[in-house]
Amino acid sequence: MKLLLLSNSRTASGWLVDHVPAIRETAGDAKRAFFAPYAVVGTPWPELEEKLRAVLPDFQYVKGIEEAELVIVSGGNTFQLLREVRSRGLLEKIRAKVKAGAPYIGWSAGANLACPTIKTTNDMPVTDPGGLDALGLVPFQINPHYTNAHPAGHMGETRDQRLAEFALVNPELPVVGLPEGDWIRVSGSAAQLCGPHPAVIFRGADAPRRVAPGPLQVP
Repeated sequence: MKLLLLSNSRTASGWLVDHVPAIRETAGDAKRAFFAPYAVVGTPWPELEEKLRAVLPDFQYVKGIEEAELVIVSGGNTFQLLREVRSRGLLEKIRAKVKAGAPYIGWSAGANLACPTIKTTNDMPVTDPGGLDALGLVPFQINPHYTNAHPAGHMGETRDQRLAEFALVNPELPVVGLPEGDWIRVSGSAAQLCGPHPAVIFRGADAPRRVAPGPLQVP
């Protein structure tokens, strides 16, 4: 499998601009792209596709997953994304397509969808997705936009506390806290953490473990 799992799409340069080289490298020779914009709430999906075409004009965007050589999944609300993918009968089709060799590129919610479940999204459950199981393309969870920042005067839990709770309840599912600006590249069974920041791995009752960019070993 070839996966590119981005923590975020927007940077100081604009939407996806800084990620275009990694996207093109992951896509390789694939040209026919199936784009799933379903996570986006509040913007018409055709508008988002036009925006993507402007950033990545070298792909041919197809309407059916059967025609695709490449799968691109937008960020947005992960619950909305999973509901739409499941209701359209695309969950198994995307999984089969990617396992057969089609590269998968997803950011934020799209990165969550590649995990065993969407349980470590940051999103509010604005809709019922009919279950939390996702594509299971990687054997670990991702928490995109990861930060453990704690504003002065805020009495709620930190992100680390929330992810530690998940790890204790789900010891079989390690979580990668993926900071903005970072991404995970998967080729076959090998994963690589890319970007300027260390990630943080949570598993069971273990103390959170910081990992530097490079080969990613998730226990």
